[in-house]
Parts: sequence; C-alpha cells; structure tokens
Amino acid sequence: MISYFSRVWGTRYFWVHLALSDLRSRWRRSFFGVMWSIMQPLGLTLLLSLVFSKIFNADIVTYAPYVLSGIIVWDYISANTVGGSLSFVQADAYIKQCNHPLAIYTLRTVVGSSIVLMLASISLYLWVLVVMPQNFGWSWLATLTIFPVLAMIAWPVSTILAYFSTRFRDIPHALGLVMQALWFVSPVYFEAKMFQNGGLHALIDYNPIYHILQIIRAPLLQGQWPTLENYTFSLGTALFFAVIAIMVGKKSERKVIFYL
Repeated sequence: MISYFSRVWGTRYFWVHLALSDLRSRWRRSFFGVMWSIMQPLGLTLLLSLVFSKIFNADIVTYAPYVLSGIIVWDYISANTVGGSLSFVQADAYIKQCNHPLAIYTLRTVVGSSIVLMLASISLYLWVLVVMPQNFGWSWLATLTIFPVLAMIAWPVSTILAYFSTRFRDIPHALGLVMQALWFVSPVYFEAKMFQNGGLHALIDYNPIYHILQIIRAPLLQGQWPTLENYTFSLGTALFFAVIAIMVGKKSERKVIFYL
C-alpha cells in the first residue's frame, strides 16, 4: 500500500495538471471566469434565503450564511460523488495508454473541486464577517480543517464509486436520486433544530454530513470551536471509506481496463 501511494505521489505533476486543466476548461471564454465560483452560490443563497426565511419565519441575516455554508459544502459533496463516479470513464484514454494508479483520476476530481470550494468559501467568510462580526475569533482557524477533512472523505468515496460505475454504468444516474434523498435527511438548507423538534434526532446525531458542516458552521455562525464529536464522526467516516476503497481497489484495479 505504501508503494501504491508512492506511485500516486510520483505522478503528482500529471494529476495536478489534469485538475488545473479541468478548471481552465470550466472557465474558458467566460467573462467572469473564476468569479462564477463565488457568484453562483451567492445568487442561490439570496434566492433560497428570501423564500425559506419567510416560510420558516427565520432571521434572514443569520439564516443566509447558514444556507450559503450548506450550498458550498453540498456542491463539493455532489461534485465528488456524481462527478467522481465518472472519473475512470472520462479518463479512459489515459488509462488505456498509461500504467498509472487509477486513484489519481479520482484525486484529479477532488483537487479541482477543493479549489472551487476554497474560492466559494471566500464569500462565506466575508458575508459572516460583515453581518456577524461578533463571531470573529480564534475559533475561525478551525474552519480551515474542513478542507482536508472533506478531501479525505471525498477521495475514497469517489474512488469506490468510480470502480463500480465503470462496471455498472447506471450508477451515476442512480446517484442523482440518492443524493436528492440524502439532501432531504440532512441539515444542508434546513436548520438542525427543525429535525430535533420533529423528533428526528438520529438524522442529526448520527449524520456525518451534519458533523462535517459543524466544522465550518460552529466557528462562523456561533463563534464556537467544533466539538470533538464533530471531528470523530468526520474522521471516522473518512477512515471507513478509505478502508473500503483500499479493499475494492485491490480486487478491481486490474479489471477496470476491460470495462472501458
């Protein structure tokens, strides 16, 4: 396993180049270019906040950054599940010609999505700093940990899905439904207290997405440090999927070429 990750590191210039190339293609010939990574979640946040704040009788000043944090993290998760599941299929030309570790192609997706997440997070930091300056403090340093934590979860998840999606091409389509269902049972846009008041404590207490979101929400929106429980669930999720990805990779890596 150490030799495998050594090979991944040895090809770092290749997969970093692929990730940056994806970003250039994404923003090529666009007038606003990279600014869309900031403008798009902001626009959606304004729309949803105006609607949901009326429906749920919530304070839009505090509800808007709650929604924005959910949008940028959920977009990252979606990009690395639905998009990550197609990593091997989209890289079939490279896979057929180069004997590189297949995990670099899902890592390519994760790196590109992480850059977009960092850019989108700028709007969240600025928004909270303007509307809730009282929350600014040392706890904000904890929000920086969400980037490696998300990456450690996204890489194995994308890799697992990419292996299965190469063999079963219906999986990327089914993932759209799965992600929609997961969105409804997670406090992405809906506040956690709505689930708790409805007796759905399990959807909060044992939901990794809630704990991941708390890593950025607790410092920014509450001025508090994330709890040990938040990190335990998040890192436990990363370890769980990492073990599965290693097991699936050992069994399936050599077979992928036959399904492309």
